[in-house]
Amino acid sequence: MVEGTARSFARSIALQSRLHDLVPGGAHTYARGSDQYPEDMAPVLVRGCGARVWDADGNEYVEYGMGLRAVTLGHGYEPVVDAVTAAAANGTNFSRPTELEVLAAEDFLSLVPGADMVKFAKNGSDVTTAAIKLARAVTRRDKVALCNHPFFSVDDWFIGATEMNAGIPGDVTAKNLRFEFNDLDSLQRLFDANRDQIACVIMEAATATAEPTPGFLEGVRELCDKHGALLVFDEMITGFRWSAHGAQGVYGIRPDLSCWGKAMGNGFPISALAGKREFMELGGLNTDSDRVFLLSTTHGPETTGLAAFRAVVETYATQNPVARMESAGTRLAEGVNAISSELELTDFFEVIGRPSCAVFVTRDSNRNPSQAYRTLFLQELLQRGVLGQSFVVSAAHSDSEIGHTIDATREALEIYSEAIAAGTTDGFLEGRPVAPAIRRTAHPRRLAATDKARTDKARNSP
Repeated sequence: MVEGTARSFARSIALQSRLHDLVPGGAHTYARGSDQYPEDMAPVLVRGCGARVWDADGNEYVEYGMGLRAVTLGHGYEPVVDAVTAAAANGTNFSRPTELEVLAAEDFLSLVPGADMVKFAKNGSDVTTAAIKLARAVTRRDKVALCNHPFFSVDDWFIGATEMNAGIPGDVTAKNLRFEFNDLDSLQRLFDANRDQIACVIMEAATATAEPTPGFLEGVRELCDKHGALLVFDEMITGFRWSAHGAQGVYGIRPDLSCWGKAMGNGFPISALAGKREFMELGGLNTDSDRVFLLSTTHGPETTGLAAFRAVVETYATQNPVARMESAGTRLAEGVNAISSELELTDFFEVIGRPSCAVFVTRDSNRNPSQAYRTLFLQELLQRGVLGQSFVVSAAHSDSEIGHTIDATREALEIYSEAIAAGTTDGFLEGRPVAPAIRRTAHPRRLAATDKARTDKARNSP
């Protein structure tokens, strides 16, 4: 069993207060914000190794989520670190392309079916936005059909369609059209209502919680071809987690453009836009059409990101990280769901999704999705040395770490069961529940007076 004795978060609390004073939201990614964790239990990390991390208070955790799904080989994976170190020693950024850009592009295009050209960048948002721009230039249309996935980009074309759309002109938002995953009719209706106006369809071919139903992706491809729209796959999560060839390699559907990032560099910053030559060359020098300012980033070709990517490619060629993730995730999901069944919590808690990218679902005593019960579960896992907003694994998650997590989950679910029986988390949950990362107002996790006092104290500390 896992001992659930109270841990100290004093140093993390002080650092988080200072972060709120210095950084809007207290984190550089909204999904990493303290409002995504139980109050006063948001660890500020100092290092990681494999599947484990340590916080500023010296607490050790088995980590899940792995850098928002960006790490598949484990933290500090030696071959990647060695490749990055060697590249950095020879300089990182120059005024002309490097040989490494040729080698990395060849590696990438050897993996991605149907792609003829690639352009590297640093952020996923950069390349999804470039894909939208390119599709609009190719088709001379403005509207975009977006699948109802939670996130594609920080840029106006996407964020304007969310609740957190302050500062974004309404005419930008008006060009976004929504359809449902695994609902081909919903996409057909968009094409029918917006004839010759849709530039592209952008979507994930699969999600952490849903596989494409038979014929769905084929139907999307056919609709795009019929109506002259480009098909764009977002492979941020599926790339190098579903396979080294992405979801398009698993399901056999070829998009016109695809966008990659996250696990490409095992945590090092690199992203990519890939596509058919006839489209990508509009951003190049071999076209008679008006040129598209596709991507032009100072740090896109810097050597450490490209070296990390090449080391990841080599690892996937010589080992089988996807199989290891699938195995670890399957054992974890089966073990946790067995405990949930044993405690008669199946209607209230379960692990779902692809084993390499699993999430847990928390429901209240009325069987409704619940942030309060989610927070209670996170709270109890943290006290038992497990950190994670999900159960997303890496190839570094060993039997020992999966076993530790299953034991910790049993104890956490025993408390969860008591709260379900009581019909409330009151008396079990310390502090306010977590809140959606993308929401219109800071409420219900606006910084309280006590948070401001901590921030003021941190500001005045030496």
